[in-house]
Amino acid sequence: MKNTAIFLLLLLTGCVGMPKNVEPVRGFSLERYLGSWYEIARLDHSFERGLSRVTAEYSLRDDGGVRVLNRGYSSTDGKWKEAVGKGYFVQEPDLGHLKVSFFGPFYGSYVILELDRENYQYALVCGPDTSYLWILARTPTMDEGVKRALVTKAASLGFDTGALIFVEHD
Repeated sequence: MKNTAIFLLLLLTGCVGMPKNVEPVRGFSLERYLGSWYEIARLDHSFERGLSRVTAEYSLRDDGGVRVLNRGYSSTDGKWKEAVGKGYFVQEPDLGHLKVSFFGPFYGSYVILELDRENYQYALVCGPDTSYLWILARTPTMDEGVKRALVTKAASLGFDTGALIFVEHD
């Protein structure tokens, strides 16, 4: 009950802030970011609990926003689960800070804090606080050195990287 109340409070306040010491990438290009991403690692949350083969697909909406399609496989249920959302820039469109909603008018932060600026092949993303963290890549696997560097950066910013779940893509 207490967790439900906290969750509702967070939804009602529109969590578009970001963790202390986190800065979104500058010089961000939405056009280059669009397309398919694989979830390499995440911190656990009920909306993704037990899912493998998690992907995100980003495309343009007619209103200038971003369509978000998150998809993952639940081996417990034996089926795919999907969530469709929408996102909009919080400030300038070259700043990697968006607000994303999967629940009507309620938005949460989507902060890109590290990005392969040359080829847009990996990203480190967080939410409004340090309990939300994702490592994304354009392929189901990623270079171990890059992965270690992203985990190290996240740890230096206060994320509990020891609790990361590394997603299976079999």
